Amino acid sequence: MIDPLSTIIFNLNRMTNHVLDYPRWLKRSLVILSDAILCILSILLGFSLRMGEWILWNEGIAKLIFGAFAIWLPIFVVMNVYQTIFRYAGSGTIITLLKASTMVLVVFMIIFMLIGFDHVPRTMGVLFPVIFFLMLSLSRIVARYILYDLVGINAFEGSKRGVLIYGAGSAGRQLALSIRHEPSMELLAYLDDDQSLEAETLDGTKIFHASNIGICIEKYKPTDVLIALPSASRFRRAEIVQSLQHYDLHVQTLPQAREIVTGKVSIGDLREVQIEDLLGRDPVPPVEGLIDKTIAGKTVLVSGAGGSIGSELCWQIAKAAPAKLILAEMTEHALYSIEVDLRSHMKKGVFAQEFDIIALLINLSDKRAVDNMIAHYKPDTIFHAAAYKHVPLVEENSIAGLSNNIFSALYTAMAAQEHSVSHYILISTDKAVRPTNIMGASKRVCEQILQAISDNQTDNKVNGLPNMDTIFAIVRFGNVLGSSGSVVPLFQRQINSGGPVTLTHKDITRYFMTIKEAALLVVQAGAMAKGGEVFVLDMGRSVRIYDMAVSMIKLSGLTVKDDANPDGDIEITEVGLRPAEKLYEELLIGNSPEPTQHQRIMRASETFIAWDELNQKLIEMQSALENYDQETAISILRILVPEYGPESNDAIQENSVLNLHSAAL
Repeated sequence: MIDPLSTIIFNLNRMTNHVLDYPRWLKRSLVILSDAILCILSILLGFSLRMGEWILWNEGIAKLIFGAFAIWLPIFVVMNVYQTIFRYAGSGTIITLLKASTMVLVVFMIIFMLIGFDHVPRTMGVLFPVIFFLMLSLSRIVARYILYDLVGINAFEGSKRGVLIYGAGSAGRQLALSIRHEPSMELLAYLDDDQSLEAETLDGTKIFHASNIGICIEKYKPTDVLIALPSASRFRRAEIVQSLQHYDLHVQTLPQAREIVTGKVSIGDLREVQIEDLLGRDPVPPVEGLIDKTIAGKTVLVSGAGGSIGSELCWQIAKAAPAKLILAEMTEHALYSIEVDLRSHMKKGVFAQEFDIIALLINLSDKRAVDNMIAHYKPDTIFHAAAYKHVPLVEENSIAGLSNNIFSALYTAMAAQEHSVSHYILISTDKAVRPTNIMGASKRVCEQILQAISDNQTDNKVNGLPNMDTIFAIVRFGNVLGSSGSVVPLFQRQINSGGPVTLTHKDITRYFMTIKEAALLVVQAGAMAKGGEVFVLDMGRSVRIYDMAVSMIKLSGLTVKDDANPDGDIEITEVGLRPAEKLYEELLIGNSPEPTQHQRIMRASETFIAWDELNQKLIEMQSALENYDQETAISILRILVPEYGPESNDAIQENSVLNLHSAAL
């Protein structure tokens, strides 16, 4: 048997789709025509109410209709009433109508109440505009309901996704309104942490306490959960995300409040759960004075300015009001991108003040080019972020890796000392600690270069020799989220394409930190330096990459395909450790880090080779690299970094498996 309601909706849908296909000018003309009819009806109704009997025509009605058309239409056109799209009419549409109707009311009161016309009751100066506004508002609401709520959504032929909104606050309510405009989604219920809201309803939708999520899921069988808690801490968001992993739900979340530009939320603001949401690590506010100390009013140079860390450093420096920012980069496209971004945002007034931006395309392993750059621009502070960081690539291209990583640091540090640069901060890596690969070993050499130069500088001062007072510092940390080599976007692409998700080893662990937090901590660590220190950033707990992959799959509403669940959606496969890759990373060579005035920055004391001996070995390595003598260069590397040895990797991995302490996400 055919459902009469379905037949009506089907016919309405055909009719409205036909009308919606009309040209814009024709649809606008139809709206004006309908408003003209409502205008006449409002006059007839108002006049009849005033006279106490139905009157369809007389001289007074004729004058009112003529006056209404002469006043109403021009005002509504000027007030852009007819720019509104009916099927999306909402509170904004009603407010526009109210403003325009108020203008009509004022003019009508002047003409028909203060001046007056024969056969026209003076009260019509108020009665008509009020009735007209009410009829217009009702027409918009009915039109929106028919065109969108009744026809548009019910005519959707695909499978709707059942949605739960976690958070019944302002953001949740705004998100619910946005869902009403999305025919492929249906709001089933709210979840909230507030116990007092249990069993309450919000615009007809029931609210469940978060502890009853199991009951809610069993009752409504949702497919998606949208977390609408933009003001919640990362720790709280992580707790919520972890609690949802037990269910086959696609989880999305609104960004934090400060990232929502308009202040209002919609479906368009939703994003997939990110690793930050899983780590639950809230950023610590900068220590007052540390950000400005090496930046405000100064000339700052960032090497590797187009890289992941380098570009974020540029953004944080730009916000701290430098006098001049020098971008030194070897890759043309990367340099172009960061320069354009900075200049466009400066033009928009994003930064506290304007400053000079100088973009230099330069190979920092070219000593003459580096000397010329620093002598010419005379920076006050240098952040050296330039390095090749991709472990397998550097392993396969050791000559290029050693030349770029070690000698770019050497030449920039020596030039900084020669030209009295105030602060020089080297960006290092956890892979420099007991390195099993050339990339990590090369960065450990860079650390020793700065330690040795700083120590030699102090010795010169003690012996009465010239001292340039350059403060050298090293900042060491682990992986940053969103970097060019980060595993997180790779996993997301693999999940989106249906898998498999590939990882090198099931027990591999890594430390993670957001790029923004890392850059801010680097700047603050540099400001605390007194000379030659190794600052180690608190990376929190290490994360097992397998657990992270499982979490990302589950939070995408999918299941892991394995022996226990052969019908799952996404398979996780191990491809084996890459050449010289560690199963786990460390941050300290020694075991006695000292606290600093910042709770997430530690100071480490580590051994190094004296400058005279180190410099001689670097001269020998430079000669080997110039002659493409890879064997000699690596043998010198082993002398400079005795703990370096790919052959010891197996022992390190075996020991690490016994000491894994990372918690599942």
